[in-house]
Amino acid sequence: MSLSEIGKDWTELGKSDPLWAVLTEPGRRHGKWSDAEFLATGIIQVNDDLDWLEGHGISVPRGRALDFGCGAGRLTNALAKHFSEVVGVDISEPMLQEARRLDRSGGRVRFVHRTAPNLACFDNDSYDLVYTDRVLQHLPPDLARDYLRELLRIARPDGAVVVGIPDKAKNSLVGLGARAIPQSVLSLIQRMVLRYPAPMRMHPIPQHEVQAIAAAHGGLLRGTKEYGSDAIWRHVRHIILMNGVEETSVPSGGLTHLLEPINAHHPR
Repeated sequence: MSLSEIGKDWTELGKSDPLWAVLTEPGRRHGKWSDAEFLATGIIQVNDDLDWLEGHGISVPRGRALDFGCGAGRLTNALAKHFSEVVGVDISEPMLQEARRLDRSGGRVRFVHRTAPNLACFDNDSYDLVYTDRVLQHLPPDLARDYLRELLRIARPDGAVVVGIPDKAKNSLVGLGARAIPQSVLSLIQRMVLRYPAPMRMHPIPQHEVQAIAAAHGGLLRGTKEYGSDAIWRHVRHIILMNGVEETSVPSGGLTHLLEPINAHHPR
């Protein structure tokens, strides 16, 4: 599966039902998200996650933020309430058209259409907060890992990266099926049975891999929390602190307690 094919799928999803494609909540398909309700979910999520960072002693500067895989701008708008400048990046131009329509930032948001398999258009160490949620999961795992490295590259040394991606399938019947059935078959089911405009592929990345990639690029995994009520996947978000040097002074217990998952459920 190439990035070009993924771009075509999300272009179709952006044309057909963009808000539902971003948040596939029951009863919201076929245009049943209102603009206000859709944007409100982003405000709740971003406010909650910024409080979560503060709870870990992380207070990032409120200058520049980047929303990777911004889709229709749900989180981009919410970030603009806290940061002076926000950039939303997405592979789907129809999604970005919807994001521009929904832009309530008063000029603090800029949207970028990016189809290359990297973020070379952004400089090293250029964002105080880099945020991505429900995006990397739709990419082939190797490409998702490459993008994670790019997100770490563009985060400032005193900044943070928040990454939302499933870390494993649940031990439920449907979760076991998701692990056993080939992705091509799952995509066919989505198209032919569920009548999706295009498939939404799902690929988890285990927490220990996120931690290792972060460490290799100057980041420290400071917290992980589970959220949502998906019957198939265990959705988590991770906090990665860039250049977390202050943790070298942690006494005898070391860093173990900082890496334990927080099993708190939050609105999707």
